[in-house]
Amino acid sequence: MTKDRYQKGLDKLMELTTPDSENPTGHMDIGEGFKDIAPDLSKYVVEFAFGDIYARPGLDNKQKVLTTISALVAQGTPQIGMHVKTGLTVGLTPEEIVGCIMHLIPYTGFPRALNALKAAQEVFEEQGITITLPED
Repeated sequence: MTKDRYQKGLDKLMELTTPDSENPTGHMDIGEGFKDIAPDLSKYVVEFAFGDIYARPGLDNKQKVLTTISALVAQGTPQIGMHVKTGLTVGLTPEEIVGCIMHLIPYTGFPRALNALKAAQEVFEEQGITITLPED
């Protein structure tokens, strides 16, 4: 018997986040704030994004999150910070995250990279993380 999509999605979410007493999905916003206008949104996010897509084989969690960060940088969306946190949770180093964003400059442009770096910087400051800068 296969797990239902929702439970499969929740299981994957637990791999990517650190739940706390205030939020069972940790830092991950799964659409709970829209229950008043779209009560089924979180169900779709959990089932589709995490149960169907993130749970697919072929990439490990680090690769999936780095791919997600890249796509969000390219789109210039505000969810970058949330996925930077996810990257740290699954074992990406701050240097890998910054390196990814810097690598995207020729493909996404400076404004999107600068916005993403600002989001990453805020997450690092919030978590007390310092970056080891590369030597010239």
